[in-house]
Amino acid sequence: MKIVPAREFDLKREVEYGTPEQNESVRRIVADIRREGDAALLRYTEQLDRTTLTAAQLRVPQEELQAAYAAVEPSFVTAIRQAAVNIRAFHEKQKRNSWMDWQPDGSLLGQVIRPLKRVGVYVPGGKAAYPSSVLMNVIPAQVAGVPEIVLVTPPATNGGEGIDPYILVAAAEAGVNEMYRVGGAQAIAALAYGTESIAPVDKICGPGNIYVALAKREVYGAVDIDSIAGPSEIVVLADGTANPVYVAADLLSQAEHDEMASAILVTNSASLAAAVQAEVQRQLDVLPRRDIASASVEQHGAIIVVDSIDEGIDVVNRLAPEHLEIMVQEPMAYAGRIENAGAIFLGPYSSEPVGDYFAGPNHIIPTNGTARFSSPVDVDDFIKKSSLIYYSKEALLQNGAAIIELARHEGLEGHARAIAVRLEQEGKAESDNG
Repeated sequence: MKIVPAREFDLKREVEYGTPEQNESVRRIVADIRREGDAALLRYTEQLDRTTLTAAQLRVPQEELQAAYAAVEPSFVTAIRQAAVNIRAFHEKQKRNSWMDWQPDGSLLGQVIRPLKRVGVYVPGGKAAYPSSVLMNVIPAQVAGVPEIVLVTPPATNGGEGIDPYILVAAAEAGVNEMYRVGGAQAIAALAYGTESIAPVDKICGPGNIYVALAKREVYGAVDIDSIAGPSEIVVLADGTANPVYVAADLLSQAEHDEMASAILVTNSASLAAAVQAEVQRQLDVLPRRDIASASVEQHGAIIVVDSIDEGIDVVNRLAPEHLEIMVQEPMAYAGRIENAGAIFLGPYSSEPVGDYFAGPNHIIPTNGTARFSSPVDVDDFIKKSSLIYYSKEALLQNGAAIIELARHEGLEGHARAIAVRLEQEGKAESDNG
């Protein structure tokens, strides 16, 4: 893991747009699903996932979800239940209410908040299974009041036989009652446009590979999507008081996700930089996913040495990381100065996996520097808002001339006349009554 001065470091992260061949493949799949429905869905499932299904076999029965409990450890069930309680409690605090405000002139302004009706959640089944992502997508939608939540996941997780039982148990614990064994771009297209077996949704969320990401971009507009997620990122901001063993372990916790993941230490301590560099190598040697993590730290990892923690904060805000850990003597003193970060972990015991799995905040967080303008998934992602406007006659008579002025300034005489006719008639009526 290289050590570099701040002035020499430049992490260029770009949104993955895929190759022309990948984009063309996704467009073809989406078009075929849209045109042929189940027939194309089953054909691509056999072709790409090497699984032959009938339309009747697409839906995962509740009996299969319940049977999965026999294939997982009781300790996993206990842990997933505890995590679900924490996640639900955190997101309950985000709930909003509709509101209305009566004005002195008798008009009423307000906002009506409603949940989306139907949401689709994609659960990946490629390099690894992530049952925690089931909770992080489903529970906020439930808290928002979404009545229909449907999960899709590849029919064979990580090349194995069938869906990973841990995913099935997580779905059961989250209260999912509609789930389909279909993955890839074809699953995204089915959620967006519907087939004979799968009803269309209003929004699609959840991570996936490049084909899933490109398919989400392709169908956006027909449905809403959460985001186009990039590789995982962690930045640790640390001073000389930090434990190099903890720092190295946390950097590797993200590096092991995939070769494109980014793990960066920002420190004002040369001695800590050297200690972490050595410790990363030591821990890499015994890490089960060392090949992936090693490629990550070699290609996208760095230890950035700065002159002060103040300079380090400037570096952090430029990087706008997905995950930020602050391991300094007084972490609370610096938290308020962090402008750009998806999730902020304070102190030596707030390791990033605490947030990934258990504490309660959502682990679906903006990547690729998009924390500059976007936020973690929360309850607001699963609601829609309508403005409410009731104008009294008094309010219209009082403000009509200003409305007409603005409409005519924009060259929209029809807008102006819609107000003018009311002012004329209501003014005449008041004159006649007077």
